[in-house]
Amino acid sequence: MEPAILGIVLDSSVLIAAECSKLTPAQVIEDVVKKVGAVPVILSALTVAEVGHGIDRANRPEIRERRRAFLDELKATIPVHSITGATAEIIACVGGEQAAKGINLPVADLIIGA
Repeated sequence: MEPAILGIVLDSSVLIAAECSKLTPAQVIEDVVKKVGAVPVILSALTVAEVGHGIDRANRPEIRERRRAFLDELKATIPVHSITGATAEIIACVGGEQAAKGINLPVADLIIGA
């Protein structure tokens, strides 16, 4: 039987919590594999932007440097999927279908999910 989970798109909240806990991207992947099995793990380009946003918000140089190193390692470790025209169509379709049902999803979440 095929696994129910075909892959994981990491949300920025998971990565921000990991960085605050001083975990490495490799440790994040290891934790995901322990929880869901050996599946592909990817990032959305928007997730990279959300994690990167915290670099310039840091109030101390050592925090900024730690966050920069985390993001650099993250991008070197986990594939980043671009937001393409096809992705935009999926965002529009899923968002529109859910809105028609009265469910309004945050655009950032739609982008990451697509």
